[in-house]
Amino acid sequence: MSSHLIGPANSDGLTVNGEDEHGARTAHRRFHLDRWRAGARPGPRPARARGGGGGDPPELHTLVTGVIYREPALLAKAVTTLDVLSGGRVGLGIGAAWNEDESRGLGFDFPPVAERFERLEEAIRICLQMWSGSEEPFDGQHYQLGRTLNSPQSLARPHPYLMIGGSGEKKTLRLVAQYADACNILASPDAARKLDVLRAHCDAVGRDYDEIEKTAMFGIDPTSTADDIVATASGLAETGFIAAYVYARDITEPDRIIALFADAAARLG
Repeated sequence: MSSHLIGPANSDGLTVNGEDEHGARTAHRRFHLDRWRAGARPGPRPARARGGGGGDPPELHTLVTGVIYREPALLAKAVTTLDVLSGGRVGLGIGAAWNEDESRGLGFDFPPVAERFERLEEAIRICLQMWSGSEEPFDGQHYQLGRTLNSPQSLARPHPYLMIGGSGEKKTLRLVAQYADACNILASPDAARKLDVLRAHCDAVGRDYDEIEKTAMFGIDPTSTADDIVATASGLAETGFIAAYVYARDITEPDRIIALFADAAARLG
């Protein structure tokens, strides 16, 4: 498990989370399979997307796993098992996958991008169907399930927290609007426009934009300072993001990462 809370929400409601030693080394090697985010964040989050009420976010979820890494039914069962064992504190973060070198190296099929997005939507639909209690067959283009049995059922209702990672405007953000409890978008100069696009997709599908938790991700490297973290996090908060995940590149001293986060958190707190 590779990321941890490093500070409370600031006055703008933004929480900053950071990667630990494993996350830093993973980023350095460019192998990103199933990075987990651990640690509950303080304060409320937007109401759940489908009638589940608000409350605390999950304490453990992938940030994010790629759709090609597991069969969707197995993924739904794995998340359900962890959810039950943890007392309802587990969620799923998922995306279309991007690391072709890693996938080829580990023997995973890496279809073209259009197919990966088709698989992503089908996988999300399968997970939601299994978490709903339905045992009806699922007949998709890429996945066919004869019976979507999920027993025991997840404790989180109406379903475990669902985050979709990525910044693509035509496909990823449409899927967020249609299905997700949260997005995870790369912090960049056009991050504000990404949220405008997400809002437009919400309007198109009849979704309340404010139900979706807006999170971002940005990196630090050996040249980064606590001032840099504070400036980036504060800008994201002003844009409308309520949480930020920070990953380290090429920093080999865990104590330096922790010190940077502690200094930034104290100023954001």
